[in-house]
Amino acid sequence: MDYIVAALIITLLSSWYIGIKLMYWTPLLAVIIFLGWSPGFLFWLIYIPINLIILIPDIRKNLISKHLVSLINKLHLMPSISETEKTALRAGTIWVDGEFFSGKPNFDTIFKENYPSLSEEEQEFLDTKADEVCKMTNDWEVFRDRDLPKDVWQYLKDEKFFGMIIPKSYGGLGFSALGHSAVIQKMASRSQVLAITTMVPNSLGPAELLLHYGTTEQKDYYLPRLADGRDIPCFALTEPLAGSDATSIQSSGEVFEDSSGKIQIRLEFEKRYITLGAIATIIGLAFTLRDPNNLLGRGEELGITCALVKSSLKGVNQGRRHDPLGVPFINSPIDGKDVIIGIDDVIGGEKGLGQGWLMLMESLAVGRGISLPSTSTGGVKLGARVSGAYAQVREQFGISIGKFEGVEIELAKIAGFTYMMDASRKFTIGAIDQGKKPAVINAVMKYHSTETFREVINHSMDILGGAAISLGEKNLIAHAYFGAPVAITVEGANIMTRTLIIFGQGVIRCHPYAYKEIEALENGNLNDFDENFFKHVGFTLRNMVRMSLLSLTRGYLHLSSRSSLIAKYERKLAWSSASFAFLTDFAMGYFGGSLKQREKITARFGDILSWMYLLTATLKRFEAEGEPKEDEIYVRWMGDYALNKIQIAFEEISQNIDRSPIGLLFAYPIGWWMRMNSLSKAPRDSYSKALASKITKDSSEREALTEGIYLPKDKEEALFKLEHAFVLSNKADSIASKVKKEVKAGTLKKGSPTLYDEALALNIINKEEHTLIKEALILKIEAIGVDDFSMKDYLKRK
Repeated sequence: MDYIVAALIITLLSSWYIGIKLMYWTPLLAVIIFLGWSPGFLFWLIYIPINLIILIPDIRKNLISKHLVSLINKLHLMPSISETEKTALRAGTIWVDGEFFSGKPNFDTIFKENYPSLSEEEQEFLDTKADEVCKMTNDWEVFRDRDLPKDVWQYLKDEKFFGMIIPKSYGGLGFSALGHSAVIQKMASRSQVLAITTMVPNSLGPAELLLHYGTTEQKDYYLPRLADGRDIPCFALTEPLAGSDATSIQSSGEVFEDSSGKIQIRLEFEKRYITLGAIATIIGLAFTLRDPNNLLGRGEELGITCALVKSSLKGVNQGRRHDPLGVPFINSPIDGKDVIIGIDDVIGGEKGLGQGWLMLMESLAVGRGISLPSTSTGGVKLGARVSGAYAQVREQFGISIGKFEGVEIELAKIAGFTYMMDASRKFTIGAIDQGKKPAVINAVMKYHSTETFREVINHSMDILGGAAISLGEKNLIAHAYFGAPVAITVEGANIMTRTLIIFGQGVIRCHPYAYKEIEALENGNLNDFDENFFKHVGFTLRNMVRMSLLSLTRGYLHLSSRSSLIAKYERKLAWSSASFAFLTDFAMGYFGGSLKQREKITARFGDILSWMYLLTATLKRFEAEGEPKEDEIYVRWMGDYALNKIQIAFEEISQNIDRSPIGLLFAYPIGWWMRMNSLSKAPRDSYSKALASKITKDSSEREALTEGIYLPKDKEEALFKLEHAFVLSNKADSIASKVKKEVKAGTLKKGSPTLYDEALALNIINKEEHTLIKEALILKIEAIGVDDFSMKDYLKRK
């Protein structure tokens, strides 16, 4: 009998783990209780009615759900969602983020997702036109002159760089999101100013909005002009009192009837931080539209609206500049007073009135996943290329600084993050190119790409030391360092993105039942609430069991069809997802409607979601590229790093639940068990050495890691000199080792200025080796050199 009971318990747990419906496992539970404990009549008198109440919807609604709805409304346990929030939530689509919120991610589906490659046309453009404009751009001169050269501006227009997202039928290039991204990435590795200038017309702005919402007449007129640069666009959203909270914009439009009887709109606006604003000929303007006399018959308050405003119109004031940390991309205020436009200037015409917020949210749902991740990845790859080469070339105490363990740690992070960033960039863009709009994942990408860029550049600054802080043409990363905080602030400040958007919106958007429950409560629909609430209860119980069993088996209960290395981390991700889903439901139930104000908690949930996605993208890249043996170290390092970040977030969530009885009963025991049975420790020290060598050794692996950036062929350029010195330094390593061995043996004198000449004379090295190491030494000294200025020239730079 005991064996039967045990078998039935295992069956019951399996049914919970898989997620079998309540109506199937309730009778099974009854059989287990009957066979295992043989309870008396009183027990069944209670057990059977309770189960019938739960299983029969009509009874359940009247005895449970109706009273539960009253209690929820009275205690404000469900968050209230404004119409603007609903618009933001409905914008975009659910993608793999939904899998992680499910607690039972389908990795077969995830790994079948597209991992894209460039078309022949896009690759040719990248190798020719994009290379050429990078060659034409000297970033030091751009900073000195405070603008791109005139010939670069003209080349960008002539070759339709501003029309990458515009279809060929309108005169644009018609590139895929990946093609667009690859061009921006290459430009960013050369000059952030060049990348930003090209990025903005291809991001949220007039072209993007016209493509999706414009009238036929608007598309036919504006898109060809935007594609070839006859018109330069900007998008004016941010104001003094409206930044991340774009719904607070004060810029206004008022519908009126002019003297001829034509209905017009009078605009008043004050915008700031507008990229390309000072030179734009077409301003995409977001404003709040009112119709006080109801001339359009649609009420007085029409809402946020987007319109195309020609900068030549009377009342538009532009031409001033902001100075964002000295990075000289064009960024400026724009204002307008008594600016008159027609209804036809509204994007989408009359149908577009009051639809601006929807347009913005849907466009940002895509744009966050392309522009900033592309510029950031270009910067990260440049950081990897430069810091790795410098760490090899630069010597202290007679050895390359890249061999010091302290430096190795920084180099390993740079190499690991570079692999991960490119993986997540391509994986995300693959979804976008298939027509998906993964709003939550794009928020993850915006936040983590810009933060990773900042971290990599900071590590690079540490490694290059004095060479990084001495400005001049020889400095390859200082300008990127200046620009890192700029990327942090745009398209939603990173603090807000982490604390409010990634999880705060993600939990409502991606949870299978939460939004349905909220809608049912708002609409007073008891049937829908009852159905979704009890599904939610079953969902929570299933994930509690999955979390427990996956934790006890350290993920081995999850079966994977992939290779052993990928399967190792897939198991941990399945475990993480189940824990994440259960604790999400616990937090929603515990905090109720106040959860979105608990930003420290929601930020940590956002971290868990983010690192699950970034690790998944890393695994996807590894598989898509054929699981090369030499790339296993990236997977191992990134796997342990991401899981350790997830582990820390879980621990901090459990530590910071209020010390109430419920918190002490559930959160603290879960946190204690998670600390005892952790997902992963931080990456091993041995991984750092292997990863650092990926960017300090001259190899095809280094080329693959930094693929897609601009590498100058001009021998006078600082990066060319560093690369040349790097190659020769690697070749000379074995020669230097032979000489050092003889120095230790006493055959040669340490520090002798003629050390290598003496080594040649004693046949320790041959003539070819002598020539190579002497040339490498000369090139090293030149490559690590820094700029200096005469007092006159220095003072001119004020």
